[in-house]
Formats: sequence, structure tokens, C-alpha cells
Amino acid sequence: STLPAVAEELLREIKKTFQQTSHVPDELLLGLKFIFGPSAVPALDLVDQHSVTRVRSPSGRTLYQVLGSSGKLYTCYSSCHFCTCPAFGFSVLQKSESLLCKHILAVYLSEAMGACQELSVSEEQLTNILLAEEEDEG
Repeated sequence: STLPAVAEELLREIKKTFQQTSHVPDELLLGLKFIFGPSAVPALDLVDQHSVTRVRSPSGRTLYQVLGSSGKLYTCYSSCHFCTCPAFGFSVLQKSESLLCKHILAVYLSEAMGACQELSVSEEQLTNILLAEEEDEG
């Protein structure tokens, strides 16, 4: 699944503008709020707090971990727009009220603004992260 073209374009514009000026102008912030609704401001807060970590294994597999405002760590997969948080399951999947939860939006914004923490792990460590998520859900 992909984001609507307007959302993809907005994120590209944020990345381009941020690379040139090191800040995001008000009109793009308003666009974020318009497209992503109530997720926008909390996602920006997570970016400001450097809550997003890109986790990479030697094989090139990548996932993101986002430290939520509650202090819980959520795993996000940007390739398929998925997050392990309850809000994603409810607001995005069940109700279709939102495009994304604040955690995935924070991943995209952190990528755009170069604000991701980096963590290299072994294949085994990555597997353990993924298995830990399954246990949390089950």
C-alpha cells in the first residue's frame, strides 16, 4: 500500500526544503496538519525528541523503532506503512480515520529531516526484535 500522491509529494517537499534551509516553513506544517490531521503535531514532537531509530542488519533489512510519548517502544515498517501501536490498528486499519499513526509519520519526517538515530544490529538481534513484537501482540 502506498500513501496518496498528495501525501507523498508533501513529504518530498518537506525533505527538499529542509535540506536547503534546515527548517520546515509554516505552509508545509499546515499541509502536514491538513493531510495527516491529529497525528501531525505529536509526530513533530517525536521528531524533536529524536525518538525515531533506524535499525539495520548486515543484510540491509531495515525497520524503525519509535519511542512513543507513553515511553513504550513501537516497531514501524515504512515499506508497508505499518506500526505496532494500538492507534494504528484502530484509527488506520479498523476505522480508516487516519492515513498513518503519529509513529509512522514521525519515521517519515525524521527521514526527511535527517533526524533518525542509527542502530546496527546482527541478523539474530533483528529476528529477536521481530519475535518480541509477535509475543507482545499474541
